[in-house]
Amino acid sequence: MKNKIYKDLLNILQEDFPLHPRPFKIIGEKLGLSEEEILKYLQDLKNKGVLRHLGASPDSYKLKHITCLCAVSIPQDKLYIAEEIARLPEVTHGYIRKHNLNFWFTIVTKSEKDLNNIIKKLEDKYKIKIRKFPAVKKFKIKAVFKV
Repeated sequence: MKNKIYKDLLNILQEDFPLHPRPFKIIGEKLGLSEEEILKYLQDLKNKGVLRHLGASPDSYKLKHITCLCAVSIPQDKLYIAEEIARLPEVTHGYIRKHNLNFWFTIVTKSEKDLNNIIKKLEDKYKIKIRKFPAVKKFKIKAVFKV
């Protein structure tokens, strides 16, 4: 029974999240649970590492923002640099890879100028060379993982 609740909850969070002042109350009603029970299930999912983040994902293109995939080679003994970059508010994704360019990340900014300023500051601070792969066309519209 508990597994079904987790699955139903995860599916609702991805596809049918209510825009309401008390969304977890609405979700609880759909699943026959209280708002408090839903919050406990979510906390449990977070504690287990299943749920890392719960928040809105605005469409950067509709907001007229710039999205850029970046890659850099970071020495193995300085991978803390990747962690610091990944924590920046403009960075939406960050991955260590087995490749010469071993850290890949995505930056979203309001303008090309802002993007270039952030990259220059990072390059100067960490003495690295960041390669930019700006988005030319968007293909992925929606990512939903049916549970």
